[in-house]
Amino acid sequence: MNILVTGAAGFIGYNVCRQLLDRGDQVTGVDNLNDYYDVSLKESRLALLQPYETFTFRKMEIADRQAMEELFRQGGFERVVNLAAQAGVRYSLINPYSYIDSNIQGFLNILEGCRHNGVKHLVYASSSSVYGANEAMPFSVHDNVDHPLSLYAASKKANELMAHTYSHLYNLPTTGLRFFTVYGPWGRPDMALFLFTDAILNDRPIKIFNHGKHRRDFTYIDDITEGVLRTLDHVAGPNPDWTGMNPDPGSSRAPWRVYNIGNSRPVELMDYIGALEKELGRTAIKEYLPLQPGDVPDTYADVEQLIQDVHYRPETTVEEGIKKFVLWYREYYRC
Repeated sequence: MNILVTGAAGFIGYNVCRQLLDRGDQVTGVDNLNDYYDVSLKESRLALLQPYETFTFRKMEIADRQAMEELFRQGGFERVVNLAAQAGVRYSLINPYSYIDSNIQGFLNILEGCRHNGVKHLVYASSSSVYGANEAMPFSVHDNVDHPLSLYAASKKANELMAHTYSHLYNLPTTGLRFFTVYGPWGRPDMALFLFTDAILNDRPIKIFNHGKHRRDFTYIDDITEGVLRTLDHVAGPNPDWTGMNPDPGSSRAPWRVYNIGNSRPVELMDYIGALEKELGRTAIKEYLPLQPGDVPDTYADVEQLIQDVHYRPETTVEEGIKKFVLWYREYYRC
């Protein structure tokens, strides 16, 4: 297939592109290569995609309406995977406007491009952050998610609502994927595993928020990638049993779906750190801090709908995933 992947130089985007190319798809990758984190890491990911004859890269902002209109007109894309976004809960407290530009305006340009150019399926990144103040565990796509705790989470909830509108008005099949704490080789330097590894190897203290009382549904990158590809191939359809009298938040009478992609095995943050210490052969210097604004104490994915519809469940254990990350980290940074 001819597929557009936005955020192609990002952590998840790079891995999705690689898997699509390996299976024989034609991929156009878009990324703005911004400096939210180390640009050289993004360039290193892209360098591994460039040798594929069926890969084309375009440096552009998805918030650039004219550029995106031209890209869609010329591209002839059958399916689109939108992974471009301004990420990060804590950064949304510092630079909120970047979330509106990329996650709202940029996503609108994606929807319009799909609408006007015959795209058969749009898959886009949502986030476990949309569950916000929800406390019922595990988090289910059939739960209401109306109480976000950060602008980042609100922007992802808005994406789901915007996608539903286009699915309803224009019969555009859309699937939103709520990712749960993704980690692994080629990961983002602003995320915990990367920050912890760098600090431990350089004898600096690691910052442990909420005094270590977090539980996270850590999900290995290969499991996320497999989930993206499987949902891309499973075009969203309407739920024939959906009713406005008792509306299911995870489906619709329009061709619109949302899924959790998580390991469905929450891990205590201190156990996660312990597994990393074991692989590094070092003990972390720990600095305990209170819960940060916008953070939630626990995440836990109910993936039954993903299993039912696309017959897939993430399986990689934290111990296995951290081992692979440390091997990559030491090789990439030669440490």
